[in-house]
Amino acid sequence: MIILASKSASRRTMLGAAGVEFELRPAAIDERALEAELGDADPATVAMALAEAKALSVEGRGRPVLGSDSVVSVGGRRFNKPASRTQAAEHLQFFSGKRMELHSAAAIAVGGHLRWSDVARATLQVRELSDDFIERYLVAEWPEVGQCVGVFRIESLGVQLFESIEGDMFTVLGMPLLPVLGALRELEELPA
Repeated sequence: MIILASKSASRRTMLGAAGVEFELRPAAIDERALEAELGDADPATVAMALAEAKALSVEGRGRPVLGSDSVVSVGGRRFNKPASRTQAAEHLQFFSGKRMELHSAAAIAVGGHLRWSDVARATLQVRELSDDFIERYLVAEWPEVGQCVGVFRIESLGVQLFESIEGDMFTVLGMPLLPVLGALRELEELPA
């Protein structure tokens, strides 16, 4: 059994559906402080640093600790989860008609040492969003999307934000699941 150092419902669902037994122990790190330390680092580097920090921050007592995080960038600007419904609407207005890059990273630590890490990228073309659509969308999806970088749940109404998606669906959901499963097999946490 592994430790999942994440609060994400999507990551819990992915692991559970894939048959991975885990104990939930969300990491208590200051993500914004770590991002500030990284300054203008590219989104992949930030996602990886956050995933690694989460994996290293939870004591696994010899069991693998899986940390994961996602970073959204649009127009060269990184975005975090919206702090309010008003900010969510502002994010969606900014995203409208633009290409979104989503980097999802995962890291596994054992005994306080990183054993594996990976980052994957998906590109999502946001369609032109009317103010009316944004309002209706947030009426239906808030506050749940307040916990989502990019202000969407792809498995819900969030799919309506996009014209096209390039990349692995697991990456869009918030974790490069296939590489994670491969790493867990290498660590003998899953049968080969």
